[in-house]
Amino acid sequence: MIRTLATLVFVLLASLPARAIEIQQITSPGGIRAWLVEDHSIPFTALSLMFKGGASLDAPGKRGEMSLMTALLEEGSGQMDSVQYAEAVEALGAQNRFDVGDDALIVSARMLTENRDEAAELLRQALAEPRFDPDAVERVRAQLQAVIRSEATDPNAIASKELARLAWGEHPYATSINGTRDSVAALTREDLAAAKDRILARDRVVVAAAGDITAEDLGKLLDKVLGGLPEQGLAPLPEKAALELTGGVTMIDWDSPQTVVSFAQPGLPMSDPDYFAAYVADHILGGGGFSSRLMDEIREKRGLTYGVRTGLANGVYGETWQGGMASANDKVAEAVGLIRSEWDRFAEGGVTEKELADAKTYLTGEYALRFDGNGKIAGILAGMQLIGLPADYVNTRNGKIEAVTAEDVQRVAQRLLHSDQIRFVLVGRPEGVDATN
Repeated sequence: MIRTLATLVFVLLASLPARAIEIQQITSPGGIRAWLVEDHSIPFTALSLMFKGGASLDAPGKRGEMSLMTALLEEGSGQMDSVQYAEAVEALGAQNRFDVGDDALIVSARMLTENRDEAAELLRQALAEPRFDPDAVERVRAQLQAVIRSEATDPNAIASKELARLAWGEHPYATSINGTRDSVAALTREDLAAAKDRILARDRVVVAAAGDITAEDLGKLLDKVLGGLPEQGLAPLPEKAALELTGGVTMIDWDSPQTVVSFAQPGLPMSDPDYFAAYVADHILGGGGFSSRLMDEIREKRGLTYGVRTGLANGVYGETWQGGMASANDKVAEAVGLIRSEWDRFAEGGVTEKELADAKTYLTGEYALRFDGNGKIAGILAGMQLIGLPADYVNTRNGKIEAVTAEDVQRVAQRLLHSDQIRFVLVGRPEGVDATN
């Protein structure tokens, strides 16, 4: 599947259920490790495979390579062309989805218990024997080029891409996973085959399953699906990204009655002891929708924007604390000023006990409402492994949020929230705002 923006695996973690989940950690006879949640109430199994590195493993000068290759995995394999493969999967009532983001190539599969072996064989075939037929390559290339053209005329995409460029320098995070018109046009079938060999390997994969399958049967299935892949990928995983973001304002001229604003500053990894305090702080500051301070000050009190939101953006190789909004050209200067002032007010004054209690109630209570089945569980468990979270995270996360105190929030705010460190990217024709280095 071709995506307009980089996929972040970590949004899956927002769907963790509130109830306890029993996770089995298994190893297949062939040595493939996986996490499993058994649920025999419905006769199907959801399988999530995440191959580390994702689009960040594009070869130099070939940006968009992984995106194009991934989209072609469902376009024919073995002796089947794209139509025959799709019909075979559909006839089994199965589903195979292939996606890629900055950090992982993601395979999401669903298979019925009654024909699980046949569905697993089709998945194996897609991963090990993709055809990259010329007609399919050109059709999917055209789709990717259409996405690239669309991004070039979307002020939100323009702002996000410029912010990434400023933040990440020479790291792959700095550019769109979809590449450019020229880089995608130059890709050959040989490039796609090489991209497959760099990432689709057993040392790159994390695995999770949920549903109507035992540990023994899952081990056999994994050896069947993955056993034929190379033991090692043919490219090193990316290095940790060095954040190059500095405070200031970048402006991009765009003929529009309103200005799109993207902004970011340094964040912190999930391994940081202050992460959950920062997570709660973000909810109160700008991540909590209509209950957040920024929404109250900028929309509710002054009507300067339809919506403003912030979030901790955590990737495998780097992290930021970022946000976005849009405002009328003659109002955007005031709105940007309010973001800065609320940033500093939060750091100086901390939070009230009511704000803290309300944030905890929401953040611990929303998970059961978002939890919607085995497919989501499998994706969550694979995402946890990708970023190095322990298996008990699903059952301890809410306790970590409950343990956050007002003093914790104040400490992390004073540590991280400094308005002079925010980089704003404005796409439009804002009035009363000057660009700075």
